Amino acid sequence: MPESPLKVLARLGQSIWLDDIGRELLDDGTLQRLIDNDGLTGLTSNHAIFANAISKQASYARAFKQLPASIHGASAAYEVLIGQDLRRAADLFQPIYERTGHADGFVSIEVSPHLAYDVQGSLDEARRLRADLARQNVMIKIPGTERGIDAIRQLIFEGVHVNITLLFSPERYRAVANAYMDGLDARIEKRQPVSDISSVASFFLSRIDTLVDKQIDARAAQGDVRAKALRGTAAVASALRAYQIFQELSASERWQRLAAHGARPQRLLWASTSTKDKAYSPTKYVEDIVLPQTVNTMPMETIDIYRVSGRPTLQTAALASAPARLKALADAGIDLEAVAAALEKEGVQKFIEPFDRIQIWLKDQGR
Repeated sequence: MPESPLKVLARLGQSIWLDDIGRELLDDGTLQRLIDNDGLTGLTSNHAIFANAISKQASYARAFKQLPASIHGASAAYEVLIGQDLRRAADLFQPIYERTGHADGFVSIEVSPHLAYDVQGSLDEARRLRADLARQNVMIKIPGTERGIDAIRQLIFEGVHVNITLLFSPERYRAVANAYMDGLDARIEKRQPVSDISSVASFFLSRIDTLVDKQIDARAAQGDVRAKALRGTAAVASALRAYQIFQELSASERWQRLAAHGARPQRLLWASTSTKDKAYSPTKYVEDIVLPQTVNTMPMETIDIYRVSGRPTLQTAALASAPARLKALADAGIDLEAVAAALEKEGVQKFIEPFDRIQIWLKDQGR
């Protein structure tokens, strides 16, 4: 059989993670097959994914009924159920974690979305999740809000693997990358090792185009014929600019000093990679951002499509076009920093709603 295009991406320097989790994926062997056949090297999850799985998959209802009576309340039951799944997934990726020298093979879970602006609450929950899951290859997801940056810095100092989520702005990415280095610097100052700490910065893509395209369509409807050509360009342009910042930071004297102590680069992770607009290729947010030392986390549908139709090609040549693309958007009146701020606020709420909904659902089941 021809080699999966997903495995080719790995040779080009991009890790492929699954943006999904559920008991069916674990029970029927799907996750293991993705690892074996497609070179999958990690997994991301969030409370919306878990809420959907728990409320729809019969295996959770059975597991729920088998929980001991000592598990009181919907919140406790929810944490037990997702903890079981996360440990199983982490164990499947453990061989990859070991084979890559702890550079890959991670499973991510986020703190409660209610803590997106709560530094101490995020720290407390991150520490608790890490201890409860008891797996070395677990990453704790912290939203990259302004308040979240303080939590990120402290958790890196404590040696926690961190996945910074809900990034929409290249400059906010710069801030969280600096927070990562701050945490590493603090460890070195305390004579603590830094060589076994990993982090990814999750830059969300399709949501940027969804919002910006609405603004572009409004301008086009008012007679701005040039604006229409900018549809579908904002997300990739922003991602390319974020990668340029990654390159700038990697070449900096500060990073070279950290690297000399064995520090690992904080990789950019491309998230929200399912295409929302049917006018675009369903693999747009894979094909257009194949770059070394990055991660692309895809939902199952995108993986299935890319396995059949993927054309893995490095996009390093496209990096030079990022400034012109961003300038064209600015000239058309698109304020990408305002877009990022709106998407961050909306993103937090999109995670809160399913998180609260599944707690109510579990309570209705008898907890």
